[in-house]
Amino acid sequence: MIYHMTQQKPIIYQLLPRLFTNYCTTPVVGGTLEQNGSGKLNDINSTILKAIKGLGATHVWYTGVIEHAHDADYSAYGIRRQNPHVVKGKAGSPYAICDYYDINPDLAVDVPARMAEFEALVERTHEAGLKVIIDFVPNHVARQYYSDAKPAGIEDFGAGDNHEMFFAPDNNFYYITRQQFAPHIDLGSGADAYVEFPAKASGNDCFTAFPGCNDWYETVKLNYGIDYGNGSRHFDPIPDTWFKMLHILRFWASKGIDGFRCDMAHMVPAEFWHWAIPQVKQHWPEIVFIAEIYDVSLYRPYLDYAGFDYLYDKVNLYDTLRAIETSNHSAARLTGCWQTVEGIGDKMLNFLENHDEQRFASAFYAGDPMRVVPSLVVSAFFSTGPFMIYFGQELGEPGMDAEGFSGLDGRTTIFDYWSVATVRRWLKNGTCRGALTPQQKQLRDIYRRVLTLANSEAALREGSFFDLMYVNLENPGLNPHRHFAFLRHSGDDTIVVIANFGDTDDDVSLILPRHAFAALDLPEGTDPKARNLLEGGSEEKTFASTAPFRATVPAHGAAVWKISSDRIKPLRPVGANTQKK
Repeated sequence: MIYHMTQQKPIIYQLLPRLFTNYCTTPVVGGTLEQNGSGKLNDINSTILKAIKGLGATHVWYTGVIEHAHDADYSAYGIRRQNPHVVKGKAGSPYAICDYYDINPDLAVDVPARMAEFEALVERTHEAGLKVIIDFVPNHVARQYYSDAKPAGIEDFGAGDNHEMFFAPDNNFYYITRQQFAPHIDLGSGADAYVEFPAKASGNDCFTAFPGCNDWYETVKLNYGIDYGNGSRHFDPIPDTWFKMLHILRFWASKGIDGFRCDMAHMVPAEFWHWAIPQVKQHWPEIVFIAEIYDVSLYRPYLDYAGFDYLYDKVNLYDTLRAIETSNHSAARLTGCWQTVEGIGDKMLNFLENHDEQRFASAFYAGDPMRVVPSLVVSAFFSTGPFMIYFGQELGEPGMDAEGFSGLDGRTTIFDYWSVATVRRWLKNGTCRGALTPQQKQLRDIYRRVLTLANSEAALREGSFFDLMYVNLENPGLNPHRHFAFLRHSGDDTIVVIANFGDTDDDVSLILPRHAFAALDLPEGTDPKARNLLEGGSEEKTFASTAPFRATVPAHGAAVWKISSDRIKPLRPVGANTQKK
């Protein structure tokens, strides 16, 4: 029940520049770039970055900056146009990369200077005291991959492939030989039709020429040396794809970025990462690699062998918190989450929202952004690992627009040109002085307090964790279905965290086991100045194994109390005579 971790906690703010600074007030459903516009890298100014840092962020993840397939026509600038029939939406998926060496021209004020504008954003972000993360998309490319910005001597993916082989060790793609690509979507007709012969396998390991509309038909699976026909692995000699990808990683590392969020990392063999990550870190030792991963059985191999710094904990903590909020799962099940990642909890990146998931405030999730506090406190304070929020989350953005290709699904579109009203109103053309509703102000302040505490309090930033549920499951003073409690400790400071997922304000009487005091080397007694870290103020609290720790926890809220050992006053022995003589 106890483990110790020492590290700085990264707080990552994810944003899509295309949406984030798009100030169009009347976006049209399914609209074009000309109709709806696009946010620009230049518009992410120092004022905005200061506001993001003031929220408690340490990193910004700029999603969708590398050029991906889109419907807009930039052929006048020497950029090859994509066939719209294999582009999802008008703006396209940020994960259908069509040129690994270029910046999405939608994001540029001056298209020929798009790389310079990105480099200026990196510098501006660093000047604001924030670090930069971008996507690395290694598993698949756009259907029509072609780099018009590649450095001299670099060959495009697939340029030297043998199209007569489903698999060849040095092929970049997998081919459905002697079969035309024929997905269950409209590929057009006549001169505008999209024709691919032979068909290539699609990015979601769809090894047929007939992907459906829910497959990743807009992408092509990359070959890292695994023959999916018979399961054999061909890593010696090193496959061509490995060398191409290592060059791309080094290219972007040289731009001064601080980390890569690696898309669907578990769909790429661990052997590649084991080979590539150390070579990147040899020249850029501080750069971090974050894996999007959805297989708990791969967590440890992708840390220990593949070499990742952090992993998504979607299928463990995120899914459990969501089930507590939406499916009547018991809060006590959170104990299983830290047990699953015991020993590697400091490597888990926790979140409540990102571009793949439904918004917390959406009708498909909680329906009310103010219910977020217990989930937020648990996921941000559970460990010393990173925590991430998605732009607009701190304002209660509900994601209930039907923007075009992305229908009404509780998500903010990644496929359409669009403007997010809550964010647009807050940014107010880059001033961050927009009028917020009282609820939005309250919610943003909650996020600011929680995210700031995550690094300002040593016990949360680098301390030990102790789960209090095992001794409270049958305690009538705590409801294990709706309450979850734990300690964080460092030095003289111990923080008591009680999350309440229920609909009522509760007076909780929490049992603190003697084992916790022994394991954490804590004195027992009373602290006359215990601090309420979430709501402010202080009051006397009993902090002992012989008496309950009492706290009022609001509905859909949390109590976070800081106890300082250097102020603890010993309890009087039971039955001691207190009469003056």
